[in-house]
Amino acid sequence: MKTPALLKKETAWALLFLAPSVSGFALFYAIPFMMGLVYSFMDRTIDGTFVGWDNYRELLASGSFRKAAWNTTFFTIISVPLMVGLSLGLALLLNQNVYIRQWLRTAYMLPLVVPVASIVMIWQIGFDWNGTVNAWLHNLGIDRVDWMKSDWAIIVVMVIYIWKNIGYNMILFLAGLQNIPDSYYEIANLEGAGHFTKLFRITLVYVMPTMFFVVLMSIINSFKVFRETYLMAGDYPHDSIYMLQHYMNNMFISLDVQKLTAASSFMVGSIMLIVLGLYMLERRFRNFME
Repeated sequence: MKTPALLKKETAWALLFLAPSVSGFALFYAIPFMMGLVYSFMDRTIDGTFVGWDNYRELLASGSFRKAAWNTTFFTIISVPLMVGLSLGLALLLNQNVYIRQWLRTAYMLPLVVPVASIVMIWQIGFDWNGTVNAWLHNLGIDRVDWMKSDWAIIVVMVIYIWKNIGYNMILFLAGLQNIPDSYYEIANLEGAGHFTKLFRITLVYVMPTMFFVVLMSIINSFKVFRETYLMAGDYPHDSIYMLQHYMNNMFISLDVQKLTAASSFMVGSIMLIVLGLYMLERRFRNFME
């Protein structure tokens, strides 16, 4: 058993090593966010006065903000279930004795190590008006599609999001699948359980903690597609891919600090509520399993 003196010494060393990271986080993240939260309740940043919820009411009355919020919500609602389902399906496939399994795992992880600018360039080549996809359509006698300036833009961004992040989620699911004891499946086989029974009664039940984490990371990553959409379509893209980050970026360029800070606080609050809800569901599931 450790003595109090030893515990104090270990705590001091731990705090010493954590100090640079904590200081950097506070300086570049925590303190600016708290300052922005304060500014969102003021009429201006210099010698401002407290105006309560006026900035938020003005924000919610803005048509461009409502459009950005709806597009972000729609993108998350559609793309995250697709991401989770496809990554779980690939993990189940690669967990079997599939030919060139190791090569497939490497291939799905490659998008994670490729810079975003390179990824965008590849997709621009594919979905430009004179790009590869339109060239194939033209050869098949089908009219060209202006992918990034039509309602197809949201589909293209979803495909990019899934293609870039599916490998990471697949690896997480593989780790969860490989932690399930083989004896569970052996007992199920002895009892004559079918593939669907084993999938729903064993696999999905014991991979659920991993699924909660994958869903959480997928939601967070869905709020980060601004990089791809900005590089592909600029400040004012097609209405279907005008996200919250576009709105905040435009408010930053126009120096409208009040709307910028109110929108960022609104987005952070929404993400925190989602994370809290997922943690509550995960805790209930853990208690149910115990």
